[in-house]
Amino acid sequence: MISRSIQTTVEQLAAAFPAVTITGPRQSGKSTLCRSVFANHAYANLEEADIRRFADSDPRGFLAQYPDGAIIDEVQRCPDLLGYLQVIIDQNPAPGRWILTGSQNLLLLESVSQSLAGRVGVLHLLPLGREEVLRFDEHPDSLDQQMLTGGYPAIYDRHIAPAKWYASYVSTYVERDVRTITNVGDVLAFQRFIELCAGRTGQLLNTASLAGDAGISQPTAKSWLSILETSFLTFRLSPYHANLRKRLVKMPKLHFYDTGLVCWLLGIRTAQQLRNHPLRGSIFETWVVSEIIKRRMHQGENRPCYYFRDQRGCEADMVIDYHDHLQVIEVKAGQTITDDALRIASKAARRLSAVRTVESMLAYGGDLFQQRTDITVLPWNQLERIEWANKEL
Repeated sequence: MISRSIQTTVEQLAAAFPAVTITGPRQSGKSTLCRSVFANHAYANLEEADIRRFADSDPRGFLAQYPDGAIIDEVQRCPDLLGYLQVIIDQNPAPGRWILTGSQNLLLLESVSQSLAGRVGVLHLLPLGREEVLRFDEHPDSLDQQMLTGGYPAIYDRHIAPAKWYASYVSTYVERDVRTITNVGDVLAFQRFIELCAGRTGQLLNTASLAGDAGISQPTAKSWLSILETSFLTFRLSPYHANLRKRLVKMPKLHFYDTGLVCWLLGIRTAQQLRNHPLRGSIFETWVVSEIIKRRMHQGENRPCYYFRDQRGCEADMVIDYHDHLQVIEVKAGQTITDDALRIASKAARRLSAVRTVESMLAYGGDLFQQRTDITVLPWNQLERIEWANKEL
């Protein structure tokens, strides 16, 4: 298994906090990462029924097994355990003793905020970013193949065909994980809902329209969207509106963390199919946005990102607010740098310059990097040239 970009951040938090919590989607590599970085720690997986029963029925006895600390996997399965862990940490607050992982974001973080506030550093491990994919001996060499393959480590590590892996992943997620999060009565309807969400990736999220197409109520659609977000499958970009007086679009944009999953849900099985697919532009937008989000989160940067659109059609697909300046990113899937794409990017930058200094960028599907006077042109395979986080405030 390759080294992960988040490793340095994990080690820094482990040197500063008694406990470190790493959340992220299933199969993103959390257990592998923790057992590699903290090889001398004891290990317990609460997915195993007998271990979970022990932790539930006798939490003090369970934790007493680990006087030097431990890696506790899928800790959201026994949320009451964290209250007992708080007492142990207060008695011995030595850094890096306890490493906790979980596949459910909101449920786990609610428990953490209640029991371990000030005692735990929290990170999110997402699927592989492009710079991590390149560390494998065999990796996609084209944009369409990269978007189709996605970023889950097992696909690269075990040389599994993406379509086969995602079929198993979705089946396991729908049949098991969804039922542990909430009571979804109609699993087939929920899977259809996920497919409809995939068809809306990179687009404005109209919950009423989504609910209507799925044949469910709006409250149910909102609940199911929360499940997808809790499980780190989807996320929303809110509109950027700070100090702008003109009318702006207020709907969030829906994105998936992994385009391989999007392609599978849409029935796209080959790079050629993706190349000719009407949603290719939206899928590429999601790929760029998720690549930047991964890079930021793996550096410990959890501040939100945004998009911008006003009702006159001026737009930017991503806005990153560094307080002293904005990064404004327009995304175009074409392989050619067109005047129209540059004009759209520049128009949004000028509009947002009324707020503060703007750094304008165009991310596109070609291979040529250009540093122009007023805009940086980023090819799909050189996004890592930008730090995307840890800017001076």
